[in-house]
Amino acid sequence: MQVKVIQYVIFLLGLTFFGLGNAIAVKVKHVGLHPWEVLNVALYEHFGLTIGTWGVICGLLLVSISYFTARKYIKIGTFLNALLIGPIMDFFLWIDILPEPTHSWVDYLILFCAIVIAGIGGGMYVAAGLGAGPRDGFMLYISNKTKLSVSQARILVESCVLIIGFILGGPVFIATFLYTFIQSPVFQRSMTFFSSLIELFKSKKKQMREDVYL
Repeated sequence: MQVKVIQYVIFLLGLTFFGLGNAIAVKVKHVGLHPWEVLNVALYEHFGLTIGTWGVICGLLLVSISYFTARKYIKIGTFLNALLIGPIMDFFLWIDILPEPTHSWVDYLILFCAIVIAGIGGGMYVAAGLGAGPRDGFMLYISNKTKLSVSQARILVESCVLIIGFILGGPVFIATFLYTFIQSPVFQRSMTFFSSLIELFKSKKKQMREDVYL
């Protein structure tokens, strides 16, 4: 199988897992959501459309900003990320197979699973090497411009997004502040694993080519 095909498969699976994780989290949004989802839910509750549609709008807005300020971060995967995660999330919410909130400690377990699933998905689509997501690219741009570390830039951007979402009435609660501590390590391990997997396929492909010429 071509390495490029494997990269796209891992990328699309990553988007699917990320969208699924976000959809599960939205079902128990009363315990808190990721800052970007806080904003998307707030916009949905104020202006209608769907949560995923607002995710697409925000993603494309960030791509537009990056196009004029940091075009090097934009690749095909950046557009696919911006366009697909929202509809994938809306699809999982629409088919109504996700666990319903219990308004008990179980909701925190459900959210924990959602964060892990989204973290795995995020690591997958980044490891595929088809381009950073619009939010990731924007944070890299902020990091370069302000000389802050990437993690500091992430905290700065997501704090601003969280404040806007909170002012608009988005679901901010305890779990909102736990996302970074749970999702980031999962994301890192997932990215490392799938990056290694892709490199393994590349080395095998290279070895096969060398064997042909021998």
